[in-house]
Amino acid sequence: MIGTYIKERRSWIGFFLVQQLLLFLVVFVDTTIPFSSILYINFLSALLFLVFFFVRFQKESAFYRELQERDTSLDGEPMAEAESPFQKVVHTHLTKQVEQYKQEASRHRTELEQEKDDLMSWVHEVKTPLTAMHLMIDRIEDERMKTQLTYEWLRIHLLLDRQLHQKRMPFIKNDLYVEHVALEPLLFTEIRSLQSWCLQKGIGFDVEVTGPPVLSDAKWLAFIFRQLLTNAVKYSDSGDIIIRSIQRGNQAAVAVTDFGRGISPQDLPRIFDKGFTATGGFHQNHSATGMGLYLAKKAADSLLIELEAVSDPGSGTTFTLTFPEPNAFVRLTSM
Repeated sequence: MIGTYIKERRSWIGFFLVQQLLLFLVVFVDTTIPFSSILYINFLSALLFLVFFFVRFQKESAFYRELQERDTSLDGEPMAEAESPFQKVVHTHLTKQVEQYKQEASRHRTELEQEKDDLMSWVHEVKTPLTAMHLMIDRIEDERMKTQLTYEWLRIHLLLDRQLHQKRMPFIKNDLYVEHVALEPLLFTEIRSLQSWCLQKGIGFDVEVTGPPVLSDAKWLAFIFRQLLTNAVKYSDSGDIIIRSIQRGNQAAVAVTDFGRGISPQDLPRIFDKGFTATGGFHQNHSATGMGLYLAKKAADSLLIELEAVSDPGSGTTFTLTFPEPNAFVRLTSM
């Protein structure tokens, strides 16, 4: 701060030095003036200037130091009281600016909430004709046509579900209900919802999940598994998808392994990035949005779940969910 203040007041310092040099110049021109007297005057004026400079530094820097250390959030603590006229100008301007930003932030938050509510309402309204469509598909006697329509219906259903959770994601902390969740029934529910798609592709599931229930939010945990399972089915051509429970010390974990195309090494670190749809030839899919794994990762982070992926290109991919220790939810439930 002292360096900044010296730069700010360099005109003062320069003016003082010019005055001192001017006095020496007067002595040099007028030899009748004793040099010792001018030297004494310069010494006293320099001492007074240093005291003045130090006092002004203490008074003027206090306001700007508090301003610099102040919380930059809109709901932070109020600014320090201004003393000098220039400080009052800064104080007034920043106060007005913060109030304006607060009003704009409140308006944008209201608009965002309205947009979210409208979209969620639309999704729920669309589910009604989808349910009716599913009942009509069940009455179709042509099995081939029935399977194809069921698959397309499932795709629409999953896209709507993903859109619904994507809009809820910014408010996930307000939507969590932590409880003991049994993993096996939850997994079988998600597998049954993909049954028609799996039958069409000739894919089965080998599930062996043991151990006690885990502490988590059932709704969001189901969403995470839904994204992993749909991803596994999408990029597998046949064979089984293996789901196994793992114990990592005091932490429970579940691994979802498919034997599909796998993920190239250069793409693996980026698969959880928003909108990433792969650059290699393993996961290229023109209909991919790059949102499924991104949303799964975001939801997992909110639930303190560690989501990892390992892959062998051409042989398959394993996604592992590692659940937190129970005492870790002290932080989660206090949000």
